[in-house]
Amino acid sequence: MTTEISDRSTRPADHAEIPHPRPAGRGSDYAALSREVKASGLLKRRPGYYSVKVGANLLLLAGGWTAFALIGQSWWQLLTAAFLAVMFTQTGFIGHDAGHHQIAASKRVNNVLGRVHADLLIGLSYGWWISKHNRHHSHPNHVDRDPDIADGAIAFTEDHARVRRGAYAWLARHQAKLFFPMLLLEGLALHVAGVKELFERTGTRTSRMTKAGQASLLTAHLVGYFAAVFWVLPPVQAVCFIAVHQGLFGLYMGCSFAPNHKGMALFAKDDKIDFLRRQVLTSRNIRGHKFTDFALGGLNYQIEHHLFPSMPRPSLRHAQELVRSFCARHGIAYHETGLFDSYAQVLRHLHAVGGPLRPELEY
Repeated sequence: MTTEISDRSTRPADHAEIPHPRPAGRGSDYAALSREVKASGLLKRRPGYYSVKVGANLLLLAGGWTAFALIGQSWWQLLTAAFLAVMFTQTGFIGHDAGHHQIAASKRVNNVLGRVHADLLIGLSYGWWISKHNRHHSHPNHVDRDPDIADGAIAFTEDHARVRRGAYAWLARHQAKLFFPMLLLEGLALHVAGVKELFERTGTRTSRMTKAGQASLLTAHLVGYFAAVFWVLPPVQAVCFIAVHQGLFGLYMGCSFAPNHKGMALFAKDDKIDFLRRQVLTSRNIRGHKFTDFALGGLNYQIEHHLFPSMPRPSLRHAQELVRSFCARHGIAYHETGLFDSYAQVLRHLHAVGGPLRPELEY
């Protein structure tokens, strides 16, 4: 089924119309939807699914490193690097689920799973990501509130683009063309951001102790990773292996997250909108089948995930029809499209944002 979104939720930030919240007297639409979802049992934990998922993922990840050790000095290791890039991303998806407490009823168990999968197995700071990702979920596509659209390498609003100078201005002018090549650096950027956060001496004594534990896991990963690669491979092959592995890891991660919100409605800092519409109008679902669910780690059900972050991944596809029907009954635009069309929408948005920096005739 194809569901179209109204024009207001696909325009760039500076042109988005902000829907008005429902009058208070009519009650909360989200509360009504929540009652339907809870009654369906879709928020119940799925221990069997996650036991198989985590176990199979660990076996495949271990198999990739075993193949790496057995193949030894060979340029065929670049294929191993590509396979491990896929497995690192799949491992990251499990860390994401743990961070949202989708896996276990116990917060402690989820955090242990998250730290092992993120810090130890792929070298990404779980604590840093949790803090950033929770702020994103609270205010998706909300300017100056959502860290995922903060001014950085990519400009997501025309206001961010207009103030750029020098190399950053050039980058914003061409960011649509450079978007996918830049994703090759996303893995490195995530590693660096997590490590930087560990050196910030902020927070309570307990949080600093937690950081120390994360630091030990990250150190174990980095030392083990570089020791293994440079022990098995000669220097040139080792550097190429790392470049291919980390580059494809970043590309896969970026291609999985980019369709979720980029190019959807953006809200100004002081705009007021109810929770249900804030989550639905800023999110984009990706049509597909079970392979799409696997490849994107369930993030293709971004609307359902944002409405119910703790819902186990396998339940999201069953919640879709319920949420889509509810949105149709209440006149809320629900956006669902194909994967490649989602990338086209993202690139069109980035091209439009960089427009003010291009020559007059071109813009």
